Amino acid sequence: MSETYLSPNADQIKAMVELPVEDSIVMLNLLKFRPNGGAEDYAEYGRLARPFVERAGVSIRYLGDVAATVIGGEEWDEVILVEYPSKQRFLEMTGDPDYPSEARGNSLLDSRLYCMQDRAS
Repeated sequence: MSETYLSPNADQIKAMVELPVEDSIVMLNLLKFRPNGGAEDYAEYGRLARPFVERAGVSIRYLGDVAATVIGGEEWDEVILVEYPSKQRFLEMTGDPDYPSEARGNSLLDSRLYCMQDRAS
């Protein structure tokens, strides 16, 4: 059985803080919901997170259900691309002690979160 991931570890947070990126970032979210209500619980997490998201100036670039795995062995339920104005805004939002991280984790069986930056033309 493969390892599951629901939140970053200390090394990952440190690497994110030290990432030499000042422009906007896009976070790729791969989500596997818990059976029997995980998707609904994640929707509730989204509702709880909305004020934090709005304050941070976040925009959703893409949100969709995974229809099929074409390459790879992992199975995901949903993919979200979330744009943040800066790395700092992401860190402030998710580091807020009132941010509903626990609600997110409770809705998921597994997840991945990748920080991406647009390539300069």
